[in-house]
Amino acid sequence: MVFRIKEKFWAWGNDFAITDSDGNEVYYVDGIAFSWGNKLSFQNPDRQELALISQKLLSWKPQYQIIIEGQVFAEVVKEWTWFNKKFTLDVPGPNDYTIDGAFWSHEFSFQRKGRVVATVSKKCWSWTDSYGVEIVDGEDAVAILCACIVIDQVLHNESSGSSVNSG
Repeated sequence: MVFRIKEKFWAWGNDFAITDSDGNEVYYVDGIAFSWGNKLSFQNPDRQELALISQKLLSWKPQYQIIIEGQVFAEVVKEWTWFNKKFTLDVPGPNDYTIDGAFWSHEFSFQRKGRVVATVSKKCWSWTDSYGVEIVDGEDAVAILCACIVIDQVLHNESSGSSVNSG
């Protein structure tokens, strides 16, 4: 399935609309303004929360938790590397995703068990502030889309010089 993520610029907090390939809103991300660290509510079109994305403060590297039904479902961590950025989507069991590519240009992929399961690209949307995410059928779209939002937040923190976990 193909999704389009577009940041809403005229909103309190960091808000995103996520649409399908036909332009229908399938998810909405409501950034919670005035909170300690980044907190974002990942919602369905009826604005019911499906997941909470919460920045872990006081960690050595940028780290966010994806919380579903009050329980930590997964963590997104920016890994330490010398020359390029790398992220991990750590889910329970042996199902972790590695996330690699050119993050600043929104050209990266998610790999699990040695195979690409999702790709992120801004090429089709280069004239807008949007980017596309193509996810292989059977993969956890909510977790992957939440990880995309986390990467966006980490890059935003780095570009704005934020000292909170800018890694």
